[in-house]
Parts: sequence; C-alpha cells; structure tokens
Amino acid sequence: MSTSEPLLGIDLGTTNSLVGVFTPEGPQLIPNALGSFMTPSAVGVSDDGTLLIGQAAKDRLVSHPDKTTARFKRYMGTDHEVRLGKKSWRAEELSSLILRTLRDDAEAHLGQTAERAIISVPAYFNDVQRQATMAAARLAGLKVERLINEPTAAALAYGLQDRDAETTFLVVDLGGGTFDVSILEMFSGVMEVRASSGDAFLGGEDFTDLLLSHLAKKSDLKPEKLKAEDYSRLRAVTDKLKHKLTEAPEAGAIFSYKNQAIELSISREDFEEVCVPLTKRIRLPIQRAIADAGLKAQDINRILLVGGATRMDCVRGLITRLFKRFPEHDINPDHVVALGAAVQAGLAARHEALDDMVMTDVAPFTLGYETAMEIKRDTYEYGHFTPLIERNTVVPVSRSHTIFPIKKGQDRIEVKVFQGESPFVKDNVKIGNVTIALPRNKNDLEPVDLRFTYDNSGILEVVAKAMTSGEEARVVIEGNPGAMTQADIEARLEALSGLKIHPREQQENTAFLARLSALYEGLLGDDRMLVGGFIREFEAALHSQDVKLIAETRNALEDPVSRLEAQDVF
Repeated sequence: MSTSEPLLGIDLGTTNSLVGVFTPEGPQLIPNALGSFMTPSAVGVSDDGTLLIGQAAKDRLVSHPDKTTARFKRYMGTDHEVRLGKKSWRAEELSSLILRTLRDDAEAHLGQTAERAIISVPAYFNDVQRQATMAAARLAGLKVERLINEPTAAALAYGLQDRDAETTFLVVDLGGGTFDVSILEMFSGVMEVRASSGDAFLGGEDFTDLLLSHLAKKSDLKPEKLKAEDYSRLRAVTDKLKHKLTEAPEAGAIFSYKNQAIELSISREDFEEVCVPLTKRIRLPIQRAIADAGLKAQDINRILLVGGATRMDCVRGLITRLFKRFPEHDINPDHVVALGAAVQAGLAARHEALDDMVMTDVAPFTLGYETAMEIKRDTYEYGHFTPLIERNTVVPVSRSHTIFPIKKGQDRIEVKVFQGESPFVKDNVKIGNVTIALPRNKNDLEPVDLRFTYDNSGILEVVAKAMTSGEEARVVIEGNPGAMTQADIEARLEALSGLKIHPREQQENTAFLARLSALYEGLLGDDRMLVGGFIREFEAALHSQDVKLIAETRNALEDPVSRLEAQDVF
C-alpha cells in the first residue's frame, strides 16, 4: 500500500461480517482467530459475565436465547435495546463489538495497527442508519474513510476481473436482513452507479420466519406460546431446512417438543409458494432501479447475485424469469461485498494497481425539507416535502434553493430535513434540522440560501445562510431521532472500556467450549455423557493455562465433536 497503516475493507453483515485488505495481488480476505473468513454477527454473555463475540455467541443462540443476540443490524439507528444478562445494548454497541473483533483479527494477521476502514452498508440504509454505522465504528476505535454501498462494493469486486470491459451490471444483493439492487455501467476503467433501490427490511431471515410460521401451522404449533429456548430451537431447525432446500428438492427434520418427535418437512416447490409475498417485494425495487436508470431489462448485460440468501432457488428462479437468462454468482456471494470493500480501500489508498480505475456512486434517497403551502390568505398548511437532492443523483453533490420565511419581520427559520420519496414529510424520515437567525426586516421577506451537500459516504451537510446579513447556520446531520450523540458515544466508550472481555488469544478456546456446551444441551443419553467428558477434559486443559496443551486437546477433540455435530440432533 502507499500508506504505512493498512486501510481495511469491512462488510458489516446482518448474519456474518468479514474484513479484508487490498494487496499487490488484489483484494484479500483476512481469517479470524478460528481460521474462518466469516465472523458471525452475534454477541452473547456467558454465565460469569464474559462477553462472547462471533462463533462463540452464535453457538449459544439456541441454548441461551436470553443471553445471546444476532440480527441486530436491522435496529441500527433506532432506540431499540437488547438485554443480555444485566446490561442493555443498542445496535450500535453490539455492532461495535463485531467491528472491534474484525479489527483485532486484522491487526493480528497483518502484524500492525489498523485503525482506518471502508465499511459497507446496504444501499437503502437511510441517513440515520448510516450515522449509526459511523457511531459503531467510532466505538470500535475505527476511523471510517468512507461508507460504500454493498451492491457497489460487489460490482467493484466483479469489475476488477474485467476492468476494460464496457458493460452494464445489475447487482441483486439479498443478505440476511437487507435487500439492495443497483445498476452500474463500466467503461474504460470507470464504474458509474446509475441507480439504486431496495428494501432495508427484507432478507434471508424473513424467509426463515415465513417458513417457520408455515411449518408451525402444519404441525399445530403456536410459536408465540413457545418458551424462548424452544422457539430458538424451532427457528434453528427451520433455518437448517431452508438451507437444505438449496441442495435437494425436499427437506425434513425432527423437532423434539414436550417429549414428542414432531416431523417437519417441506418441498422446494411448496417453499417457493410460501415465499411468494417476499419474492414480490424483490421484484418492485428491481423495476424501480431499471426505470430510474432510464433503461429496459434488455439493456442489462450482466446480472450479479450477492448475499447468501441469493442461493435460494426461489430467488434465483425469479431473477432468471425476469431477465430470461441465468444470473452470475462466480464469486462466493458471502465474500463478494468484503472483497469489493477491500478494492475500495485500495482505491482510497491510491494503490498503484488501481491507478486506471475510477468509481462513482449515487444518493439512494431523495433529500429535502419541509415547506408550508398557503391555502388561502395568511393560512398555511405545513407538512409538504420539497426535494433538493433527488434519489440516484451522482455523489458527491451540492444543491441549493432560496427559501423565505412565512411572515415579514420573522427573526428565525427552522429548516426540518427529511429523506424519502413521499410528497408529505409525515411519510418520510426526519434526519435533522437547522435553525438560522434572521435580521429584522418588516418591509420584506428575508431570503435564505439553503444548501445541501451529500458525500460519498451518504453523510449530509446542511448550510442555511441569511443573504442580507451573511449569518450562517451549519450542521452535519447527526443527533437524529434514534441516533447516538457524541456525548452518548463518549459515555458508551467509557462503559465499554471497563467490560470484561475474554483475552484475544483465547477466543478460539471460548468458541470451542461454547460448541461443546451447545452440543451437550442438544443430545441425550450416551452421546450427552460423551460430550460431558469432552467438556471436563477441555476445561482441565484450560485450567492448566498451558497454551500448547490447550491447543493439543482442542485439536484432538475436533474430529469426534464434528461427527456428533453432523448428526441431525433435532
């Protein structure tokens, strides 16, 4: 790299998160302490209060649902909190723990400090959600050079393979919790985003939830009446069935409940029927993106599938039918966004291998402000939305309007800033406000120059300037409803610094012990006794604090543990 400190490319996902860097050989993913590129986006608390992050937490999702959480990315930028043990956590804090783990893994792998990052976000994340992601990064000790939209990152990874081509991409990105679609054009090493659309509340987890409801209804189970642990087990079985359907036309499993063995089964055809309400939601953003780009379906040269949920036949089948051709998934759908974020990191660091490559992006939402409409003399109706930067405008961008107070002699104007497509602000997302003092002018309406500047990371600067006096008010939108203020961040940083976090070098041991515990809780009889012996043997090794003995014991137990995990214990 052209700088001494590495610039990380991070995919902060709903289900899994990854980190990579750009090297002379191209983008490279970095393995975590367990040797995997994917770190589950899960956080938990052990019985003694130790924080469990990644695989160690994921292994306890079923057995300890009250002390473990996942899928919190959906709550970014809201006031929603999750209680784990004795402490309540915001989504930003939970995400910061994942980011800090990725950073630690990268530093251990690279052998140097890494505090700068490019982080991917869903293209359809609004400003509040993007600010929440920035707050999570600050909590993790990371300086974010830029946020990059996930489908844009994926297209970068594909575009690097054939950078001289002239082609139009459509990227379909369906992850665990969000759905994005982007259209990009590539020519002479320039990759230009033409349009983005999506659904921030549609992902693979919704397909699991819909399948769970279907199976529960068939089996006369009432999910809402299940205990938390039983519901978690049922959801784990359902998720397993969903994944089996990508390999086979039918899938079945046994769910043990109240001493009964309940048979659960589903065919791929039935699953597709069950998921029609969700696949319909995929179709609309695709149509909107194509229309916004001023294209027809036949103008699209390549269709790229991104995100683990695109492995489902109902998704691939829908895309194939819409475009009457097969989509591409040459790069691992789970890895491609992180690889693209690493390419963007290379671009940001001005890596010589990318000298001939240029990237542009667009605003995913329309940005504007509230105005009042005069419906009769001196009677005004508030709540109208006036766009200033329309969706799919190339960024960075700066736009201005001249606005006026309602009355002569008015001494201030409060500008309320919104994001969305509705003509009424009540249906859009309020992302902030700025108040400008006006000189007393009883003879005329005082003009104000209102300027919005939107950058590549999706961060908005609003400047209001009284044109007569030169008085100016400026705000970079933050402190939004649901977002963390700087004071919040500082307070949370102080609280996080005092938390008991398991030593980094023992993460693989924490994860392995969690695997053993989860396996023990899912088995009965002789198999359970066998795993109980494994636990005692491994705890004895941990107690010795002999690093070599711990590693030898873990390696010796890996094969028998893996064989037991491969059984359909449900």
